[in-house]
Formats: sequence, C-alpha cells, structure tokens
Amino acid sequence: MLEKRIYRGDSGVLPYRILLPMHYDRTKKYPLVLFLHGAGERGDDNEKQLMHGVKHFLEESNRIQFPCILIVPQCPLDSYWASVKFERTKYPLEFDFNYKFEITKGLQLAMDLTRRLIKSEAVDKERVYITGLSMGGMGTPEAVYRYPKIFAASVPVCGGADEMAFKRKHVKIPFWLIHGDADQVVGVDHSREMVVKLKSLGADVHYTEYPGVNHNSWENAYADPEIMKWLFAQSR
Repeated sequence: MLEKRIYRGDSGVLPYRILLPMHYDRTKKYPLVLFLHGAGERGDDNEKQLMHGVKHFLEESNRIQFPCILIVPQCPLDSYWASVKFERTKYPLEFDFNYKFEITKGLQLAMDLTRRLIKSEAVDKERVYITGLSMGGMGTPEAVYRYPKIFAASVPVCGGADEMAFKRKHVKIPFWLIHGDADQVVGVDHSREMVVKLKSLGADVHYTEYPGVNHNSWENAYADPEIMKWLFAQSR
C-alpha cells in the first residue's frame, strides 16, 4: 500500500511516501528503510522516485521476501540532504563536505519523520536502515554521523563522501557502497576513498563498482539480490 502524506515538523513541511508491507500486521515488527533520492528530485512531489531505485523495493518478489516499512521523503526545493558545497566549474563535480555546518533542513525533516514513525508504526528498532542515490548517497553517511544510534546498516549509491565523512562514528555500523566507474556526475573516487578510509578505521564495509556504468548505478544495485539480502540481514 502506498500512501502520500504531508509531514509538518518544527523545521518545515515535507511530503513523503510510505510503503507498508503487504498484509501489514501491527502485532509484528518490521525493518524500516529510509530512502533518500537524488538532488534532481527536490520539490513538492516525489513521483520521480518511483522510476528510480524505489521501484525495486516495490517489486512483488521483494515485498514478499523483504517485508519492510519504506519511507521516501521528498527533499524541500531549497535544501539538499547533505551539508556540502559544490565546485560547479569542474566536471565531474567536486564536493566540500563539512558536517560542522548546521544540518540541512531536508535531512532534519527526514530524520524527524523517521523517529516519529519508529514510535508510531510497527518498527523493529534493531533493523532501521538507510540508503540513497547520488545526493541521497551523500546524505546517508551524514545521517549516520548525526544519528549513530538509529541505523543498523547503510547503502550509499553513487554518492560517497570525502575526508570530512571518514569519522569513527561511521565504524559503528556496516556500509555497502556502490558506484559506477563511468560516473560523470559524482566521481567514483568519492566512494573509493571512503571505502579505503573506513577499512583503515576497522569498519565493516563492502564495495561494488560496476564497470562502464554511469550515474544510474542504482539500476544494478537494488536489482542485485545479494545486496538486498545483506541489507535486511543486518541488525544492531
């Protein structure tokens, strides 16, 4: 069942979708997945999300094999998920991450909503996951950094981060990073460098790099049954 609602929190208004498991039973506990889309899908409607990575979560086989509550918030038009600055004169784009900045409105709203649903729905608090595409793939490590006690696993897709994101807080949960080596929007080095640093800190980190794949890496990522199995097997 798909629902579209408006969340009004202290920091603003956020449209979002919730995918509830088939035959939703409030006497049971389900994993919760927070899905952060790319920056090109900001605004007041999240229809485009259904055409990208989210569609794989909606496949009947996945809904049966991996029953979960899926939250898909729509980032406000004037906000990104991650606290970054862009160097727009270069291609691929370069990013300056700085978690010392104030948390972005989009991410704050998404996390307010996530915590609200953890309390109000039949959520297994030990199995709350986060994943995201592109800018959403950059927002996932920031969310883990700012809220390290919530998530059990993170899957950033064609995002990654730079040195500001390589913090020991990230070692507390497992990561599976995914990127295409032909990505001309977000350079693959963002993910490669993050994997190297996380491993040096002793993190549990997996990495999949698709040869010849550009910025649509999510088509491969979420269609890979091993990644889905890994994600839903994680627990705090």
